[in-house]
Amino acid sequence: MCGRFAAGRRPEELVETFGIEKWEPAETLEQDWNVAPTKEVHVVLERPLKDAESRRPVRQLRALKWGLVPSWSTSPEGAARMINARAETLHEKPSFKHAFRSRRCILPADGYYEWVTGAAERDLEVEGKRKRSRKQPYFVTPADGSVMAMAGLYEFWRDPALPPEHPHAWWATCSVITTEAETAPLGVAPAEGPGSLAEIHPRMPLMLTEDRWDAWLDPATTGLDELRALLDPPPQGLMRAFPVATAVSNVRNNGPELLAELAGPELGTLF
Repeated sequence: MCGRFAAGRRPEELVETFGIEKWEPAETLEQDWNVAPTKEVHVVLERPLKDAESRRPVRQLRALKWGLVPSWSTSPEGAARMINARAETLHEKPSFKHAFRSRRCILPADGYYEWVTGAAERDLEVEGKRKRSRKQPYFVTPADGSVMAMAGLYEFWRDPALPPEHPHAWWATCSVITTEAETAPLGVAPAEGPGSLAEIHPRMPLMLTEDRWDAWLDPATTGLDELRALLDPPPQGLMRAFPVATAVSNVRNNGPELLAELAGPELGTLF
C-alpha cells in the first residue's frame, strides 16, 4: 500500500522534469516530507484548459486532495479510504474504472514510507507485555536519486450542498495505484534489514519509468489492453530502502530530517 510519502521537490523542478505547460504559482504547495491521506498534493495531469478555444490536452501541475471521491458519490466521507487503487482490479471497480480510462495522473514523490514490526516488539506483544507493538519506518526511494513518479487516478466531485459559484463547490481528488511489491533484491539494500521490498510490505506504489509517462497521461489512451499494459511493474532493482527515525510515525512531524538514513533500525533486530 501507500499510506505516507515524501514530496520535497520544488514545483520549479517538477515543471522542468515533467515538461509542464501550465502551472498556477498561486496553487503552489509547501514542501512536505510527511504527506498523509486527505492532504493536498501536487499531481501531473493532462486535460484541456478550462474556457480555452482549443480542446488540446495540456500537461499541468495541479494541487489535488489525496483520497479519491468518485463523481457519483453522495458525500466525500469515504475519501480517506480511497487513497490507494489496486492495479489488478481498478479496471473493474466502480470507484476507479472510469478514471482509469480517462483521468490518469502522476504523483511526484521523493519516495514513500513503510513500517515493519521488529522481532522483539512482536515477542512483547505475544507475551502480553505490550498491547500494541512499535514499528520501524523505512523510506523507499529510487536508487539513482531521481523523482519517483507514482501512477495515480484523479476525479472531480460536485458538492450538492453548495451553489455552483462557491469556490469549494468542486473537489479535485486523487488516488495512488499500488501493485505487488518486488521480491527481487533491492538496487541498494541496507547493511542490515530487508533485502527486497516484499520483505517490508507485500504492496508498493506503482512507479512509472519515464518512457511510460506520455502514454499514461494522454487522455486519448483509452484501450483497455493498452492501459493494462502500462500497469506492468517497472524493471526490478531500481529502488533502495533504509531505516529512518520513528518521528515520521507522527504526522505532526515534518521536515527533511525525516529522510535522514539511520545506521540501523531504532527498534533493534527486525529480520
